[in-house]
Amino acid sequence: MAKPLYVAKAEFFRTLGHPARIRVLELLSERDHAVHELLAEIQIEPSNLSHQLAALRRAGLISQVRRDGQVIYSVSVAEVRDLLLAARAILRDVIDDQADLRESLESARVQSRR
Repeated sequence: MAKPLYVAKAEFFRTLGHPARIRVLELLSERDHAVHELLAEIQIEPSNLSHQLAALRRAGLISQVRRDGQVIYSVSVAEVRDLLLAARAILRDVIDDQADLRESLESARVQSRR
């Protein structure tokens, strides 16, 4: 029997439920990155990054290729960027009265454009 859509959606959102995974997707939405580039941007241990990348690969959200002796990661589903942008818009609407959190989101937007 096929899994209900709402169950599949819940599993999908659980996959996104780690800050490092969100950051990886943000970075890969901008361009492909080698592992060492991701490590430079995400302050976690290499083994933890490997675990997070594996979870995103299993979910089919990212892919990897070996190029010039490096593992290069890219987003497999173009709509990931739209999802991240939608999440930002939703958060902005929900927290209009929370000025501190709003400033953090705006700061993150500026950093993600670099």
